[in-house]
Amino acid sequence: MAVVQQTLLVVENNEVARAGLAAVLESEGYRVVQAANGEEALARLRADPRPDLILLDMLMPVMDGWHFLDWLRREGPQPAIAVVITTAIALTREWAEDHGCQGFVQKPFAVETLLAEVRRCLA
Repeated sequence: MAVVQQTLLVVENNEVARAGLAAVLESEGYRVVQAANGEEALARLRADPRPDLILLDMLMPVMDGWHFLDWLRREGPQPAIAVVITTAIALTREWAEDHGCQGFVQKPFAVETLLAEVRRCLA
């Protein structure tokens, strides 16, 4: 039986951070789709196969994480896609959960912390 590769959508405006996240996640066997902001992420959701999880930065140009989350709640695919907030701003896990997210990782983070949160949210 073939193992189905899980797809993660990484929404991060910092190109170096986005590429680094993609490299780490791909080395763990995930398929990674990248977006530089919420608007690109919406385009990916419309064009690409449905991701299993979204890693979402909050501070981005064009469409920030708050507007992206609002769109997901109002018009996003059903059933909802798991979202892990990745941010350096003063948000909390409780805030993320109150806004419909399954996970939260405060930047800067250790790779193992991120991977543990991704695994937990995909389980």
